Amino acid sequence: MTYRSPRGTYDVYPGGGQSQEPHERPELWAWAEGVARDFFRRYNYTEVRTPVFEEAQLFIRSVGEASDIVRKEMFVFHDQGGRELSLRPEGTAGVVRAYIEHGLYKLAQPVKIWYMGPMFRHERQQKGRYRQHVQIGTEVLGSADPLVDVEVISLLYAIHQALGVKDELVYLNNLGDLETRRRYVPELRRYLDEHESELDPDSKARIETNPLRTFDSKDKNTQALLAEAPKVGDFLSEEATGYFDAVKGGLEAVGVPYAVDERLVRGLDYYTMTVFEAKSAALGAQDTVGGGGRYNDLVEELGGPDMPGIGFGTGVERILLAANAPEEGAKLDVFFVTLAPEARLPAFRLAGALRAEGLACDLDYADRSAKGQFRQADRAGARYAVVIGDEELAAGVCSLRDMTTGEQRTVPVAEGTEELLRALGA
Repeated sequence: MTYRSPRGTYDVYPGGGQSQEPHERPELWAWAEGVARDFFRRYNYTEVRTPVFEEAQLFIRSVGEASDIVRKEMFVFHDQGGRELSLRPEGTAGVVRAYIEHGLYKLAQPVKIWYMGPMFRHERQQKGRYRQHVQIGTEVLGSADPLVDVEVISLLYAIHQALGVKDELVYLNNLGDLETRRRYVPELRRYLDEHESELDPDSKARIETNPLRTFDSKDKNTQALLAEAPKVGDFLSEEATGYFDAVKGGLEAVGVPYAVDERLVRGLDYYTMTVFEAKSAALGAQDTVGGGGRYNDLVEELGGPDMPGIGFGTGVERILLAANAPEEGAKLDVFFVTLAPEARLPAFRLAGALRAEGLACDLDYADRSAKGQFRQADRAGARYAVVIGDEELAAGVCSLRDMTTGEQRTVPVAEGTEELLRALGA
């Protein structure tokens, strides 16, 4: 019997990426995660880790029963105790649950959080979109300052740019406050009722539950109809208008390129006020690299105090597709080539000493010939080969070969690794 990875998943493995899928390359994950971690440090965000499964009702209540995620995409199952659980389809709900459960609202606010890990959605696999995908995200809880929105959006953009995402633009909208929705939703619902026969089935079902979600429709006829629908921007309250102006002004001040898209609503019911998506022209039709928005009612909705929040999520697979990923560089500093059985333990001891100084080292464990060991050093991308045979052992030296130029010299090692480290430039 032959086993394969489940549909909509993938492996990251040595030599991955030959199929033009950059997320199969292990070194690119280390690169992307390292860049993101450094930016979170600079912006003073603290990491959280939450379970990959939660009570299903947590997502149903937060994301919305009418959302595509709940209706079509969640992996829901019952455990042996009969509890209804779900693999997490997104990161915000679990972070907000942890914020409430552990009383983080009692700390000095805002609490600035980041996370990284797998999300699960049962959707049709497309390039860069998988049923198990890895998301990097942030949540800032406890502040309604529009500059927090600017920080979150500019942080997302900064991470993308540091990773080389090409041709990126942030699309921005404001869904308004309670006063805005009281004025806007009845007008939108009235328009949709008048044209109900022209809508796709999902959009018809959303007229009563959440008419704003009709803007998420992928149906071409529905999208054409919505182009003439009332726009939320015409109904913004004075407070919401001022807030939106402050966000736009902040983005202009820090140089984040953006465009207003009044049809942008995002796919989750909990969003209020600011919503945004970062898109890259390098991705074609499926051009979203990351996005997010403000959710000022969610903490209270899930049983906590009245605390505002905002966050973003960005898929690592999407980033790597849109980025100028670096070429694979040297993996090893040193590969030890042993020309006699007696040289193996001294080589192993030297490798350990170099590793303790931060150098990447390896040696042969497959009983290769000297020629085969040099081939392996080349395959491993080693910068140098350290050669030890009977003559080197007798003289208390090693031979150091530059794998690029072929230049070779003798380095004393009887008294320790000081000379070898100097020769390696360490």
